[in-house]
Amino acid sequence: MQRAKITIIGAGNVGATCAHWAAAKELGDVVLIDIIEGLPQGKALDLFEAAPIEGYDLQIAGANDYEASADSDIVVITSGVPRKPGMSRDQLLETNVKIVAEVTARAVEKSPEAILVVVSNPLDAMVYTAHQVSRLPTARVIGQAGVLDTARFRAFIAAEIGCSVEDVQAMLLGGHGDDMVPLPRYTTVSGIPVTQLISPGKLEELVTRTRNGGAEIVNLLKTGSAYYAPGAATVAMVESIIRDKHRVLPCAAYCDEEYGVGGYFVGVPCVLGRNGVEKVLEVELDAREKELFETSVQHVKDLCAATRKYLPK
Repeated sequence: MQRAKITIIGAGNVGATCAHWAAAKELGDVVLIDIIEGLPQGKALDLFEAAPIEGYDLQIAGANDYEASADSDIVVITSGVPRKPGMSRDQLLETNVKIVAEVTARAVEKSPEAILVVVSNPLDAMVYTAHQVSRLPTARVIGQAGVLDTARFRAFIAAEIGCSVEDVQAMLLGGHGDDMVPLPRYTTVSGIPVTQLISPGKLEELVTRTRNGGAEIVNLLKTGSAYYAPGAATVAMVESIIRDKHRVLPCAAYCDEEYGVGGYFVGVPCVLGRNGVEKVLEVELDAREKELFETSVQHVKDLCAATRKYLPK
């Protein structure tokens, strides 16, 4: 059976960590692409040289052009710049829309049947950009944010209770960061509602810490941002698609009638399989949850409106 082919665009910390996790899980051959000469080649070679130790038999290559990415099953997009001092959010948006638009067009030209997993920030705008440029079916364009956010929430809950992280299941909706809508009612510890195990006040503290999860790490690192957990979260999605596992994962997926969104990519629980988003699962929301989700969706709509002016004509 032919191995799957996974191209990761952007060989920085997030992209290289995605490559590491994907290789360790033996999900398929890996291609790292970056505009910096030598960077993807060096990281790919280093990762390949670890193969005899870890026991994965894969082809791992680095390149500066997209020819090496041809006929990929999945393309992971991590390209983009972080916000620099003095840079406005609008300037960041303009810069990253142009970057993601270019890499999407070049990747899809070589791999028209691929599924796109977008990791670049601001996430909701970048998923929208990738879809507008690629013109791929909506099921084959997916954003990674919710898997990372729920992982942080689960880790904090497990630490608070003193239990295994494996026994904590969490769900959230909406955008990444301040816009996320954690759902404690749907969060359980080995089937026990977390609301029976953690006080409302403490639970709210954990929700707040989850919302600020990325900023907490940036403040600690000073010169960078998270990459281990974002890489692992991305590869969890890739694994579910490559292996047709049909896992239920929170992703930025296209919703039209679902949740009454009306045609935007927003964070919702999805079934991920070989065709990408196989299904969006709708859960019942109480009045407060619905209000928070609608606020989050409105922010996504506003962000997409701001994005349109920077898209290629």
